[in-house]
Amino acid sequence: MGAGGTRGQRTGWRLLRVAVGLAALIAAAYVGGFFLFTAELDRTPPADMQAADGIVALTGGPDRITAAYRLLEEGKGTRLLITGVHPDVDARSLKEIVPGEASKFDCCVDVGHRAENTIGNADEAAEWVRRKDYRSIILVTSTYHLPRATLELGRAMPDVEIRPYPVFQDTLHLDGWWAYPGTTRLLISEYTKYLLTLSFGRQSSMSS
Repeated sequence: MGAGGTRGQRTGWRLLRVAVGLAALIAAAYVGGFFLFTAELDRTPPADMQAADGIVALTGGPDRITAAYRLLEEGKGTRLLITGVHPDVDARSLKEIVPGEASKFDCCVDVGHRAENTIGNADEAAEWVRRKDYRSIILVTSTYHLPRATLELGRAMPDVEIRPYPVFQDTLHLDGWWAYPGTTRLLISEYTKYLLTLSFGRQSSMSS
């Protein structure tokens, strides 16, 4: 093999080593960021939630609606928007989810049917906030979804103060998540979506 071939081979090996090194750094950053992401997720709701102008609940489970309505009853907001409701689900069906007589449901709860994903939730909530001329909202969704949801809503309404309120499911095991495959898959999926949203903006956000 000539000198030119040897130099080309050496250059190829150097490029391969650089590529492998970069891949290792990216993988290490991803894993390290994932552990930080899971560690910073809220494990308990706020002890004393500060009141806001309105409350926004993102659909994805009855626990979110129940928690948001409880905040409404406690006077933490003047109205509640439930965004991302399936078109076949009406307000009467949602009212049945709420425990008790739900005396504030008919007067103070708005139901949004247009949103199909987190970006849609943000747009629907932003339009509602503008109509109501609100300056602050409490955002109610699952604790693992809060980082991405807060980011999306913050982009849709940059002049509005967003106060996150985490909701917890019994099937979600944040402490010792590595021992629960279902929780691990959910957290990895949500972390990846969060990174894409953080890095590339609204166009890259996936549905959920």
